[in-house]
Amino acid sequence: MTTTLQDASPIIIAHRGASGYRPEHTLAAYELAIALGADYIEPDLVSTKDSILIARHENEISETTNVTIHTEFAHLQTTKIIDGESKTGWFTEDFTLKELKTLRAKERIPQLRSQNTTYDGLLEIPTLQEIIDLVKVKSGEINRTIGIYPETKHPTYFQSIGLALEPPLLATLTANGYQGANAPVFIQSFEVGNLQDLSTKTDLPLVQLLNNSGKPYDFVVSGCDRTYADLITASGLAEIAKYAQAIGIHKNLLVPRDNNGKLRSPTSLVIDAHAAGLLVHAWTFRNEDCFLPLDFQGNPQGEYELFFSLGVDGVFSDYPDTAACHRTLQW
Repeated sequence: MTTTLQDASPIIIAHRGASGYRPEHTLAAYELAIALGADYIEPDLVSTKDSILIARHENEISETTNVTIHTEFAHLQTTKIIDGESKTGWFTEDFTLKELKTLRAKERIPQLRSQNTTYDGLLEIPTLQEIIDLVKVKSGEINRTIGIYPETKHPTYFQSIGLALEPPLLATLTANGYQGANAPVFIQSFEVGNLQDLSTKTDLPLVQLLNNSGKPYDFVVSGCDRTYADLITASGLAEIAKYAQAIGIHKNLLVPRDNNGKLRSPTSLVIDAHAAGLLVHAWTFRNEDCFLPLDFQGNPQGEYELFFSLGVDGVFSDYPDTAACHRTLQW
């Protein structure tokens, strides 16, 4: 078994909260995740019209809220180009926080998680500050420090419309006492430029997200021909290590799948990243068979055991209880 970078137990990152059990990015999902053993909770951050950071997977909110039934906002439906893709719907940056607080969250994938639809229409969209407040209260109640793992969503886009995510993010974190390299926070992004810029403004840990296809959108904008595949080479990892402390990687980059969904041999990426001094956090672990490789149908526990044996330093999971249980068995 390969060890983690710091020879410590890997962390459990609740992916959008305990999103297997509650609608994602709600205080209820984050609170449950903490109760189920998560070490960190993960809010994806987008901006409101009045520059308040809120937790939504995307700035287009028709899939995750009940905005479509709010006729008072019908005039805000529009089509935009977000990271090169045309999207039609309602966008957070066209609403004030007060307006967004009149909406309620709903389950994003009801066809898979019908049990979560029980909570549709009950839960608000939380702000980053409300999430931090929850984490502080819960950390005190259980006498265990819970971290936050915010992602800047579409940073180039938000920068382009005058609602840059990074200044309010750093201001909020600083105001709440998150300082220094050992603070219980990781800031993540699929783009490179905003992380490089953040590294000059904060000592907080930064995470370069790496997909198994495509390229960072800021590379698209700048005309850079490098892709995510270039970033996982030895030279690419060395470059990342100059501005980030970790990589957050699509798990297929660690253990590829063949065309039938069966696992192939693990790559050397964990070893290579550790050699560069980078932590490795893998995403996303889910219990449903449609997300599992052929080898672990009906056995999500086996998938965790495989990845923990590779020495990953953390996992993003929709089911933090399953993750925490099988981390305990490995460590």
